[in-house]
Amino acid sequence: MPWQLISEKSHFERPFLSLYEELISTPSCPNGVQWYVARRPQAVAIAPRTPEGDFLMIRQERVPIRRAIWEFPAGQVDHLQDREGLLQTAIRELAEEVGVETSRPFISLGSFFSSPGFTSEQCHLFLAEEVRWRPNGATPEATETILECREFSISELRRMVSSGEIVDANTLAIFARLVAAGNL
Repeated sequence: MPWQLISEKSHFERPFLSLYEELISTPSCPNGVQWYVARRPQAVAIAPRTPEGDFLMIRQERVPIRRAIWEFPAGQVDHLQDREGLLQTAIRELAEEVGVETSRPFISLGSFFSSPGFTSEQCHLFLAEEVRWRPNGATPEATETILECREFSISELRRMVSSGEIVDANTLAIFARLVAAGNL
């Protein structure tokens, strides 16, 4: 038996987050199970790599965890019609948050669900190679608190991941995909 939504009730709705109470029939619970689901738009995260092979990361304040953390640039997809919407979002986020661009095709590293027991958010991962600085630099949105951007060598990135300094799930997922594919 496939998954089937029996009923749903909205508890909270904002442009980038909605909370629903769902009663859903699953293959193991055909009579339904009640679950609270945070619905969020799909997202992208991008690993920008310089021609020298270093990676660019941003240090950004993250209010929910009360910390500034190093992470690869990421953002939510405003309008997802097809794969092109994902790529356009990735291009936009690189320009806004880091101030770089590339003429090379983005390499898809697949996707993952950020917290599948809580949210429907799916994040699509990309590698952008041979990035170069844009003349007008970064243009972050007013609500973004990006403190700095800098280059990290592969050995620095490995050290930061293994020491626990990198705590962002998107960045860890990209790192894991790059390692698994033999790109690091």
